[in-house]
Amino acid sequence: MNSLIERVKSAMVGLGTGWILVLMLLLSIISLAIMLERAWLYWSLRDDIDGLMRDFGRLLRGGDLAGARRRLEGSRSAEAAVVVAGLVEADHGVESAQEAMEGASALQRMKLEKRLAYLGTLGNNAPFIGLLGTVIGIVAAFDELSKVKMAGAAGSSQLAPEAVMGRISEALVATAIGILIAIPAVAAYNAFQRVVRGTLANTDALGHLLLAHLKALPLPAGVSSISGGEDEDPPKAERTSSPRADASEDSERN
Repeated sequence: MNSLIERVKSAMVGLGTGWILVLMLLLSIISLAIMLERAWLYWSLRDDIDGLMRDFGRLLRGGDLAGARRRLEGSRSAEAAVVVAGLVEADHGVESAQEAMEGASALQRMKLEKRLAYLGTLGNNAPFIGLLGTVIGIVAAFDELSKVKMAGAAGSSQLAPEAVMGRISEALVATAIGILIAIPAVAAYNAFQRVVRGTLANTDALGHLLLAHLKALPLPAGVSSISGGEDEDPPKAERTSSPRADASEDSERN
C-alpha cells in the first residue's frame, strides 16, 4: 500500500499543476464561446411580444386566420413559430392545434436550452478542478519539505521555505482560477434559463389566445365538439319504433 501511495504521489508531483491550469483555460474558452453564441441566438429571436399578441388577438377577433398566420410568420420569435404550428392544424380542431403547439414548443425548448448544460456543469465543477490543483500543489510542497529535511544540509534548509511557498502559491492560483471560471458560467446559466422560462411563458400565453378563439368558433353540423366526433345517439324523434309499440297502438285504436 505504501508503494502505491508513493507512486501516486510521485505522479502527482511530476505532473504538477500546470496541466490543471491548461485544462481550466481550455474550459473557460469553450464556456466563453457558448455564452456568446447563446446570447446572439436569444438576441436574434427577440421581438415585441406584447405588440404581437395585440395584433394576433385583433386578427383572430376579426376572423382573419390567414392574416394572423402572416403576422406570426413575419415574426422571428420562438413564440410565433410555436403558434404557427397550431394555426396550421386549426382546421382539424382544438385538440389537433394544441398537440401541434406542444410538439413545436418542445422543439423550441430544446433549441433554446442547447449547450446550457455545459455552463451549469462547468459552474458546479470548476472550483473542484481548481481544488484538485490545490491538493497537488500542497502535496508537492510537502514533498519539497521532506527532501530538504532528508538532505540535512545547511544551505538546503535555507532554501526550504522558498520552495514550499512557491508550491503553495501555485496551488492557490489553481483554486482562484477555478472560482473565476465558475462565477461567470453560473451567472450566464441562470440568466439564460430566465430567458428560456420567459420565452416559454410567452408561448403559452399566445397559444392559449389561439385555443380560446378556436373554442369559440361555431360547431359544424353533426359534430359534438370542435375537435370532431359525431353524435353517438340519434335524436329521439328520429328513432325507429319497435314492433311491440306498434301493436299496442293498434289495439288502442280498435
